Amino acid sequence: MLQIHQIRNATIIIETEKDVILVDPMLGNQGIMPPFTLFRHKAIKNPTVPLPENTHSILNRVTHCLITHQHPDHIDSTAVKFLIKNNIPVTCSIKDEDAFKQRGLNVVQSLKYWEKQPFLGGEIEGIPAKHGYGFVAKLMGNVLGFHIKLPNQKSIYLSSDTIYTDAVHKVLEEYKPEISVLASGAAQFDVFKNLIMNIDDIIKFVRNSSGLVIANHMEAINHCPLTRKKLKEILIQNNLEKKVAIPEDGESIIL
Repeated sequence: MLQIHQIRNATIIIETEKDVILVDPMLGNQGIMPPFTLFRHKAIKNPTVPLPENTHSILNRVTHCLITHQHPDHIDSTAVKFLIKNNIPVTCSIKDEDAFKQRGLNVVQSLKYWEKQPFLGGEIEGIPAKHGYGFVAKLMGNVLGFHIKLPNQKSIYLSSDTIYTDAVHKVLEEYKPEISVLASGAAQFDVFKNLIMNIDDIIKFVRNSSGLVIANHMEAINHCPLTRKKLKEILIQNNLEKKVAIPEDGESIIL
């Protein structure tokens, strides 16, 4: 059994018979953070939507946590409290390890780019990610994607917040992940270029994927303009809709 629970934004939970892995937890109440844009997109406080009603029952089963980077829409203060209270083991980038330990998290494993390590009876590898086109990527700091192989489960690529790069292409072409989770909200600040893949690169990612793509990081943060409805329309126009799942918050995909 393998289930992917879409919680909100980039927050998902990967559940097998043995493990329940929380990814990039943003668990705070609706509107607890300020808007990330004021002019380009409507200035609504973040998160723009509440957690799904079934979230806490799933959180109670969490056995591990993966964090791709330090931005508050991927690890907020409410999530930090949850992880500390429950002493959840955390895997992250080696570049974030010290910062997360200083916040009190139980970091048990850190990864470099292209480094493979044992993980829950299987294997995990750190995948380079580039958070934005052009200059803005320098401002966004380091980000780590993950390629995961768990025993008797489909391989999973968590691309994290990234544009389409040679590293992303390598994973899709050589590793051929059976499931890829793609940040698809086309996020953009009031200035600078997109922070994650634009529509052209989302299409490119899906075309080059041999497995199922799960689109998330949508309709929960005010600087992500691409909606589920619009993405579905674009995929249909490009005859790619059968390759992509676009779960609603609170929805689970059984694989």
